[in-house]
Amino acid sequence: MVKALRFDSQGKQIDEVELPASIFDVDVNSPKVLLHEVVTMYLGNQRQGTVQKKSRGMVSGSTKKLFKQKGTGNARMGSRRSPIRVHGGIAFAILPKDWYRRIPRTKKRLAIKVALTDRAREGRVFIVESLDFDKPNTKGAIELLGKIIPEKGRKLVVTDGHHIPTVKSFTNIPGVMTDRADSLHAYEILKSHYVLLTMDALSKVEEVFSS
Repeated sequence: MVKALRFDSQGKQIDEVELPASIFDVDVNSPKVLLHEVVTMYLGNQRQGTVQKKSRGMVSGSTKKLFKQKGTGNARMGSRRSPIRVHGGIAFAILPKDWYRRIPRTKKRLAIKVALTDRAREGRVFIVESLDFDKPNTKGAIELLGKIIPEKGRKLVVTDGHHIPTVKSFTNIPGVMTDRADSLHAYEILKSHYVLLTMDALSKVEEVFSS
């Protein structure tokens, strides 16, 4: 049984809440290789792959042989586009590449469970009743986070994603990431030292990822 501290919307501790075992209490030893695989694929998918160098077929210049093959005393030479000449093309030039790899849903969800279980067992998961800001308020968000999680470190705030002023309140805080409960990824959880979920987000996480 894994529990987490629960706070009200003002940052005052209320009690403890039992976290769903299907999400926050899974075996974290055997899927470590899977967790590494999922995170590696996720980071690879962030690469744009737009870097490109010009090969000898892409640079401008005549393809005419500079001088005859024999009789000049010079080394054999091709065109001005040769990679060994200044302003020539690049040998084995890098071309645009698509780094995307589809992450299987089963692996992705299991990796999320492993990451959340690791944070929950360390006591780094916190629950707040609600985070309803009438308008974007970064100062109020900083004060609230300071009451709930006074320790230094990167924090992940998970909401249901429907209340835009709440999301905007935490977006500008250094070291704080925000995400919707139904679009979590293991990389975000592992990158954060602490995870803060609203009650609605906790219910949504259980609904989406428990199966």
